[in-house]
Amino acid sequence: MAKNNFNTIVTLVILQLLSPTLTAKRTPIHGGHGTVIIDVAKYGGRPGGDIAGALSKAWNEACVSPAANNKVVIPKGDYLMGPITLAGPCKGPIKLDVAGNVKAPADPADFHGRDALLTINYVDRLTVAGVLGGGVFDGQGQMAWKMNNCDKNPKCKALPFNFRFNFITNSVITGISSINSKSFHINIIGCKNLTLTKMNIYAEPESINTDGIHIGKSEGVTITDVDINTGDDCVSIGDGTRQFVVEKVTCGRGHGLSIGSLGKFGNEEAVSGVYFKNCTVKNADNGVRIKTWLNSFPAIAEELHFEDIVVENVTNPIIVDQAYCPYGHCDRKVPSKVKLSKISFKNIRGSGSSPTSIKLVCSSQVRCEPVELANIDLTYSGKEGVSECANVKPRLTGKINPPACTKLAPEAAIA
Repeated sequence: MAKNNFNTIVTLVILQLLSPTLTAKRTPIHGGHGTVIIDVAKYGGRPGGDIAGALSKAWNEACVSPAANNKVVIPKGDYLMGPITLAGPCKGPIKLDVAGNVKAPADPADFHGRDALLTINYVDRLTVAGVLGGGVFDGQGQMAWKMNNCDKNPKCKALPFNFRFNFITNSVITGISSINSKSFHINIIGCKNLTLTKMNIYAEPESINTDGIHIGKSEGVTITDVDINTGDDCVSIGDGTRQFVVEKVTCGRGHGLSIGSLGKFGNEEAVSGVYFKNCTVKNADNGVRIKTWLNSFPAIAEELHFEDIVVENVTNPIIVDQAYCPYGHCDRKVPSKVKLSKISFKNIRGSGSSPTSIKLVCSSQVRCEPVELANIDLTYSGKEGVSECANVKPRLTGKINPPACTKLAPEAAIA
């Protein structure tokens, strides 16, 4: 019996001596190693309830963690969420895994002046991922769309977006679905080396100003493998956008793939290096479009390229519109001062829903040049369409159907 007690004591002493090492192996977050996972349930986030407070607390805990990998989890379930801002900088990489589905307040008044459902600011090495079939953010925009009076009031009140990503670097947004936003779905400002992929963006046809993805003042952003159906531009590009790639995007309804509108405000930053590749546009007002305001401020946009684009039943398959003036909110007597240069439309094919397949309306004050059309094949009801131009002489390569610039565009009188 004494021998057994002695062996037990020896064993306990050895385990006590080893315990710091064993503990370190079980919790390898010290010194910047390991993974920290924080479920919003830790802070009271439950299905059916508003998780804004719980998400904020979980994010703040993960953001200050020195671990090599930090993850905030919204588990499966249906949640409500008021507007929230998550901010960095964080001590390490951080991931938001969304397995649940989130609904915004239906009434814009419940945003209390906040301009987005989810805003994320100043984070490096961020991943936002929809997982396990979740990741749906529903803006419940139906009430807000009825309040939108921008067609009558140029100083109309802005409505909340679903997402704002501000000053995000070296990051990925993937697997998320954004539906029925009150205004733009995703707004990207001041970001660098950001990829958005494998996403779905949807708003009902009667929605207004529900651009899918809008970008400005950002560099090295890529959008790939995204399906967008909204009531406005699928992708729209504002000033300061540089080295921006959009590929494998399917755009249905709405206003198509757009650069601009540009020149509305003073001191806009130059746009350069924009590439739309391998995209499909269906049943939309426009296919690929560049738009600048009449009576604009001076601005520059260059190296603008559209390549390998398929259009189906699109009203304006190819359009450069330097006489842009929605709702008549501009002086139609003053040409645009936005200088467009180094533009190409290559390998664009499909069908239009109006006779005008190509419309190139450039400013008479700062003509867009050079402009290249290469291997264009567009039909209207199975027949050859029309190409209208003003203040431009495009360089032609390969087959051009319809023949380029056979008709003077009606906008020539004001552009």
